[in-house]
Amino acid sequence: MQIVIFTIGTEGDVRPLVALGVGLKQAGHKVRIATDPQCADLVTHHGLEFAPLRGDFLDWMRNDRTAMSNGLSPLAIAKAARRRLKTMAASWPAQGLRATEGADLLIGNGMVFHLAAALGEYLGLPVAETQLVPTLPSRQPPLLPLPDWARSLPGPINVALGHATQMLIWHILRPAYNDVVRPALRLAPYPWRGPYTYKPRSHLRLFAYSPTLVEPPASLPSNVRVTGPWQLQESSTWAAPDDLTRFLKGGPPPVYVGFGSMVGPDGGRFTDIVLQAVRKTGKRIVLASGWGGLNGADSEAGGNIFRIDRAPHDWLFPKMALAVHHGGAGTTTAAARAGIASVVVPFFGDQPFWGSRLEKLGVAPPALDRAALTADALASAIISADCDDMRHHAAMLGQRMRAEDGIAVAIAAIESLGVKNKWSA
Repeated sequence: MQIVIFTIGTEGDVRPLVALGVGLKQAGHKVRIATDPQCADLVTHHGLEFAPLRGDFLDWMRNDRTAMSNGLSPLAIAKAARRRLKTMAASWPAQGLRATEGADLLIGNGMVFHLAAALGEYLGLPVAETQLVPTLPSRQPPLLPLPDWARSLPGPINVALGHATQMLIWHILRPAYNDVVRPALRLAPYPWRGPYTYKPRSHLRLFAYSPTLVEPPASLPSNVRVTGPWQLQESSTWAAPDDLTRFLKGGPPPVYVGFGSMVGPDGGRFTDIVLQAVRKTGKRIVLASGWGGLNGADSEAGGNIFRIDRAPHDWLFPKMALAVHHGGAGTTTAAARAGIASVVVPFFGDQPFWGSRLEKLGVAPPALDRAALTADALASAIISADCDDMRHHAAMLGQRMRAEDGIAVAIAAIESLGVKNKWSA
């Protein structure tokens, strides 16, 4: 098959789809990924075809600090996302049509599934949906940022909150699709309550999260699969810098500290808190600066602190004592899969949810409030996480997660669709 995958977001959102694409290519399919040009190198480096799809997420998070400055306010984040997505969507119909050239199957991930669905409807092509997080309503607490007391509500209330979360997500997306994408393709707008108000979802739906981390709903429709995560395996091909190798061999396993695309405008203050906390614990640290603004002074190089721009999590995390991070789905999965404990400092979105899950599984202390973060609180959490009990629970969790093969499950489900191959002889 010629498969076209649509996805936008930060690199952490795109990497799992690249991992799926690599698996599909190894299974004999042709794969094109339509995503933001800032992720083009990630796509082509792994031997996949790239097509541009406006996302601007890195620029959005660098230049629009609404989410960062408002912390966990879902209303502020929703309003900003609603405006931004409608602006970005102006180029999606034309870019999407170019990306679908020769396609047999369209796969839409996350917030651009409805783009793939609209293109499939317009072109008469089959469509599959992928989600990286557990968005299905269930008896588990939903992805909404909730206070601690709300994470122990009865199951039926959680189901209702899950449906409310789906409605919130749709109304963030609605202007982009009903006002921009569907009119451009001469398709009728979806009902106010969403595209599946009057008909069930019959397309294949793949949820790429670990069923070990989050137990799926007891009864799933036949078109739904919880596959397990899709992770790029780079540990065998990545060449570590010599100075990093020397640092890792020069003492006990260090603590990883990295917040990906988070941190925001107060990166300097945030870094100071992190460095003070590490000094209080006396532990060695690998400080991953990423592009979110976490940084360390040059004078901190050497000694107990080693700064890196990036390193593959599947290579680095098994060498760490524990990981301090923001609770993004990808980083959470990588740390848990590596069998190490976490300290979570969530910023917004689904990050508090993942922090709560790790705490419930016994592999993280309670997540820390970013707005009120102090060096003492972070140091105390690091010490709490670096204990025999959490190490044991983390090792057992990692062992179970490493037995999951999410990509193989996803490929089997995709191939079971029986889509005809138009490009082979």
